[in-house]
Amino acid sequence: MKKVILITGASSGMGKDAALALIQKGHIVYTLARRIDKMQDIRDAGGHPMQLDITSEVQIKNTIDTIIQKEGRIDVLWNNAGYGLYGAVEDVPIAEARHQFEVNLFGLAAITQLVLPHMRKNKSGTIINTSSMGGRIYMPMGAWYHASKHALEGWSDSLRVDLKPFGINVVVLQPGAIATEWGGIMTDNLSTYSGKGAYSDAAKKLNASMQNMHAKNMMSPTSVITKTILNIVESKQPKTRYVVGAMAKPMMWMRKHLGDTMFDKILMSQLK
Repeated sequence: MKKVILITGASSGMGKDAALALIQKGHIVYTLARRIDKMQDIRDAGGHPMQLDITSEVQIKNTIDTIIQKEGRIDVLWNNAGYGLYGAVEDVPIAEARHQFEVNLFGLAAITQLVLPHMRKNKSGTIINTSSMGGRIYMPMGAWYHASKHALEGWSDSLRVDLKPFGINVVVLQPGAIATEWGGIMTDNLSTYSGKGAYSDAAKKLNASMQNMHAKNMMSPTSVITKTILNIVESKQPKTRYVVGAMAKPMMWMRKHLGDTMFDKILMSQLK
């Protein structure tokens, strides 16, 4: 069945790769991102790229209104926009921390609120929220990023039970280490905020560890996420969570079973 699918954060990485695959499957795909110039290949493939700043409620409303006027419905909303704000808590300005939540949680919530009435009317729909293995674990220098993803996990769980009576699925996607622009943005932020000062040694070691992962091809390709998204979109009863990609399952297992002290030691061993 051809579905109307809306994807945020689709100018690169996981969002773009999955969007192209969904278009190829015959779905009607709208892709949203600030960098509309990066989505020409999606337009060429038959998709519908639209420029959107996920922190602008006015832009969000105008975008949803436009899609509904044209298509009459939205079957799948994939909330994929997000980034990683890394840096020691002491170093990161509170204004930047607020922006992390605006993008990773509140912008996502705003677009979801506007899509839900149309899904309820049709008594069907699927909402996919991109969390992270970071929504269940934590890393040094990542307090604000992990806080936003932990919040998203709890928000998604409550949303799921709220929407169950209306036949709407809520799915949490928990990627591990995926080869995208995310790592470069994360290390840039880390260098910007904690590259100098009291936390600089730890920041440099964490950046070196990330660069080593890239150099050794330790990250999963975006295709593993695309395969999962295709499965979710085509499933009548998708699972509530999908753990996908390098290191996700073992890291989440260790966090669950080893306790705080042992998990702290494992994390800190990577900074020696």
